[in-house]
Amino acid sequence: MYGAKLRFQQIAPRVAASALIIAPAIALGAPAQAERTTGCLGADGATVEEARLARDVPQEILRRSGFARDVDRFAEKLCAAPDAHHARKVVERHGDALWRKAVERVQETGHVKKDLSAGDDRPLYWARLGMTSALNRWEPDFDLGDADRAELVAELERRSRGHDDTDPPTGRGRSETPRIVVTGFDPFQLDNDIRQANPSGAAALALDGTVVGTGDGAAVVEAMLFPVRWRDFADGMVEQALLPHYTGDRPAEAVITVSQGREGRFDLEAHNGAWRGGSADNERVGEEGMIPIPDGVPTVRPQPQWSDSSLDRPAIVEETTGEPFPVYDNTRVTEIPAGETEPVARPDGPTPGSRARAGGGGSYLSNEIAYRNTLLRDATGLDIPAGHVHTPVLHFGPGDRVTDPEFEENRATIVGQVEDIVAAAVRS
Repeated sequence: MYGAKLRFQQIAPRVAASALIIAPAIALGAPAQAERTTGCLGADGATVEEARLARDVPQEILRRSGFARDVDRFAEKLCAAPDAHHARKVVERHGDALWRKAVERVQETGHVKKDLSAGDDRPLYWARLGMTSALNRWEPDFDLGDADRAELVAELERRSRGHDDTDPPTGRGRSETPRIVVTGFDPFQLDNDIRQANPSGAAALALDGTVVGTGDGAAVVEAMLFPVRWRDFADGMVEQALLPHYTGDRPAEAVITVSQGREGRFDLEAHNGAWRGGSADNERVGEEGMIPIPDGVPTVRPQPQWSDSSLDRPAIVEETTGEPFPVYDNTRVTEIPAGETEPVARPDGPTPGSRARAGGGGSYLSNEIAYRNTLLRDATGLDIPAGHVHTPVLHFGPGDRVTDPEFEENRATIVGQVEDIVAAAVRS
């Protein structure tokens, strides 16, 4: 995200809204269904992201994936909740179920409903926004404070992104297996093209719960997704999700973050900078300045300008085929050298005493998750492979369709190469 085929094996498995911003149930359901579902939902409360949900493309994605009904069921149960305790149970149950359904759909471990291709990451994104929109517009019969509502939204975000999916169901055989953490991102740049998908998100969904062989045996992949929003990162979402994998009873064997990057290539980012470049996120907000570290988490003091990948990048480049997209060990950064005032591009990493202006992965949220991840590694002293992978940009074929054969082939190819890179990173 800039300004032998897997050796993986499946184990069983607040902006005011205008009158045009409508609930998914109204757009997708029958009139009686819509009245029943949205009876407790007001017109206000939509965020910038949620406001896009009313457009034709998100509605088509929800309808053609079968996820529209999941949004409707969530709204129905929310409207029926008699108190905050029951509302939280609704959020927990439906957040977990949405993540599981998205993983199972991408991996085709269950029946794939409707006609949108199975490997698509977008139904999860738009369904989650449908559910958070319902929460933000909910007008319950009991008092619900702003802080309580915000916590319900945060709980739904965590659970539907796989952040709480670390305690496997009984019988899946994962409780004692070593873990590899792989993260992806939501779609972004939606104001440029509302159809956008993100191959890093598709790869994370495809990998969750799969097993990869390591030099010491097998490890299970625990995948999770992150939003393209500056505020969540400033609030500590990355640290909250990843810290248990560095300090818990079963620390991870590797933590690999993934995002969409440049045209026609994979990049293994060597150096991550402590600088936010200010590009707009999915809420049309830009942040510029030093990456803020949340209170109460292990960190390095003083805050370093750079943090480095501990992936064996040369070995990964050598082991992966690079077909059809080449894989590069990217050591480039942009820095302000010590004693100077103007940024300078460096092909071979930062110089001593320099100030960061862009890591190899730029100065957007992909660089930031890479910085936060590797800073946690350094702060906790866990000596494991940790680093960032940028995928090629995922394109559509000619026309303006929601999906097409070229798009689906490109996505499958990129996801397959991500699987190979993760396998190589773990083995090396």
